[in-house]
Amino acid sequence: MSVNLINLFDYEPLAQARLSPMAFDYYASGAWDEVTLKDNRAAFNRYKLRPRMLVDVSHRDLSTTILGQKLAMPILIAPMAFQCLAHPEGEVATACAARELGTIMVLSTLATKSLETVAAVDSLRWFQLYVHRDRFLTKSLVERAYKAGFQALCLTVDAPVLGRREKDRRNQFVLPPGMELANLASMTDLEIPYHQGESGLFSYFLEQLNPALTWKDLEWLQSISPLPLVIKGILRGDDALRAVECGAKAIIVSNHGGRQLDGAIASIDALSDVVAAVGDKAEILLDGGIRRGTDILKALALGAKAVLLGRPVLWGLAVDGQLGVQKVLELLTDELDLVMALSGCATLKDVDPSMVRSGELLI
Repeated sequence: MSVNLINLFDYEPLAQARLSPMAFDYYASGAWDEVTLKDNRAAFNRYKLRPRMLVDVSHRDLSTTILGQKLAMPILIAPMAFQCLAHPEGEVATACAARELGTIMVLSTLATKSLETVAAVDSLRWFQLYVHRDRFLTKSLVERAYKAGFQALCLTVDAPVLGRREKDRRNQFVLPPGMELANLASMTDLEIPYHQGESGLFSYFLEQLNPALTWKDLEWLQSISPLPLVIKGILRGDDALRAVECGAKAIIVSNHGGRQLDGAIASIDALSDVVAAVGDKAEILLDGGIRRGTDILKALALGAKAVLLGRPVLWGLAVDGQLGVQKVLELLTDELDLVMALSGCATLKDVDPSMVRSGELLI
């Protein structure tokens, strides 16, 4: 591209120019007044870095291991629905970018490319699961993911019903003709319905997803698949500990990008409580508001082993397909590399809680 894109923020306005207003609003919006959406970004500024000096950082290594999988950097691609709204290749292009950069893509249940099609890319991959009212359908999705070589099952627990996203409601959000729920198309006739004056996705969740999901269902999920269970959407230490006691191998501290409960705590503000409760009993990851390398270092210092990147991936996808996603990941990785050098950290093992302080404690 001729435009000189130098950070993740540069991608959003270009993506907006390429997307339909309905698609952009779906990707960008949060619930109600978008208080939590905005706070996910603002919260990072409340933490200040404490760099070490006179450390040999001439050689740096950003690699890590998550659930036994070697990653080139501590950045995963978060599960995001309907990626064909951004680019015709959708989730396939994103998976190709993940493969090239050596990281994990988490594929949404509500993808517009099937899990088998994405698996053919042969990237590192997890499958994100929404539990439907139809248990047979849910069981079939899990079995298909295991058969297709997905390496973990990522259960989203913060969406018993869908948060009220008013821009989607105003737009009466629905998938355009020719686009489908690819993971469900071969098993059911489910689709995002059109409802006058309502978001079709809100109606879909209300009709199809199971709001009665409880901790006891984690045992059932593990009984139908040997995949390690990752729980996404935890904001409390006691919930995180309960998840681990129920068999979770990893926890994603997340408020769903500010798209569920408006007024919920920012993900980075919830991280320390979760880390203190879980200790080394599970791996802790974080998503929500990641835009800079400094954000990642702060999350790592507070106890996350890696972060997941959401909306900027979609902006990169809209701007330049697979290459756009790759560039977004490369820009963020380069920033993290620079931040580590300036903070006196040659490897991720050098990042510890002493590297960061809450701004309120610095007088």
